[in-house]
Amino acid sequence: MSRRLISSGSKFEEEIGYSRAVVDGEWIFVSGTTGFDYSTMTISDNLIEQTEQCLKNILTALNVAGATMQDVVRVVYVLPNAADFPKCWPVLHKCFREIRPAAMMIAAGLSDSRMQIEIEVTARRTDII
Repeated sequence: MSRRLISSGSKFEEEIGYSRAVVDGEWIFVSGTTGFDYSTMTISDNLIEQTEQCLKNILTALNVAGATMQDVVRVVYVLPNAADFPKCWPVLHKCFREIRPAAMMIAAGLSDSRMQIEIEVTARRTDII
């Protein structure tokens, strides 16, 4: 299988030189994804809304790759303030409670001060094995 690049149309992808997701065989690697609404290039100032938008953006990339959230095997959360992470748990639980991927949370600065969370996932499509 060949490598396929997926773009969200975000200006950041072009300016920085990366893809929203890369499909390599049965594996799908979704880049760190923030709460920007790429259709309007706006971002909420609410952490919960950003978390929901992150997951929508990730789902869109997975769908383009022929996958769903059920294919996610690993997730990495990055928040500038670790103390804010529990606020996200209800949204994350709703999305991942049945899937239960391997997970990690990191507290680190993000590239734009408006960003309150960034989420990266790895998925594996088992239907093509």
